[in-house]
Amino acid sequence: MEPWAPAEEPSDAELIRRHVAGDPDAFGTLFLRHRDRLWAVAVRTLSDPEEAADALQDAMISAFRRADSFRGDSAVTTWLHRIVINACLDRLRRKAARPVTGGTDERTLDSLAAGHATADPSSDSDTSIDVRAALRTLPPDQQAALVLVDMLGYPVATTAEILGVSEGTVKSRCARGRARLLPRLEHLRRPAGQRPAGGRWRSPGNRSAAGDVLPAREGGENPS
Repeated sequence: MEPWAPAEEPSDAELIRRHVAGDPDAFGTLFLRHRDRLWAVAVRTLSDPEEAADALQDAMISAFRRADSFRGDSAVTTWLHRIVINACLDRLRRKAARPVTGGTDERTLDSLAAGHATADPSSDSDTSIDVRAALRTLPPDQQAALVLVDMLGYPVATTAEILGVSEGTVKSRCARGRARLLPRLEHLRRPAGQRPAGGRWRSPGNRSAAGDVLPAREGGENPS
């Protein structure tokens, strides 16, 4: 008699197929499987838990309704990430057209990206606040590229697929974003009084000065 083995979980593509066919639970299973990474993308991109929650909800409603348009040209996770990023970019562009007010953007995001429902404002560091404020000065396209590559650790090739652009475009957006962040974040590189002559120094390898002070990556997972 064959030993008992648990049933194999359906693939993402199979869950999409079942959802389109009318399975009422398939899409919920798919979302729960990838919720944490999608939430991390939204909350890091928008720097505001309330905005991120709304963007993620809008994105998942869109994915739910448009699932029949998925053709399998990319991984399901890449498709989901793209929809979330687009929802976030829409919000960033709308925010750029109106005055920015203080408040929820100064909450800590690290615990939220890990899946916690609330954040303790007192746990925010000056560095995190400075980094998020600097990121908000970037054009949305550069901000999204830096969030995916430098903050969440996605490979350039995966980021290009998510954003629907070439790898060269991702590299260019990251380079321009880092260059714009550098003057705003230079003070975070070293404690006061410990900078070398000239006030600047190079980081090891190819890493940029701005990249060294961005928040730690979320494990560097490839979403596909």
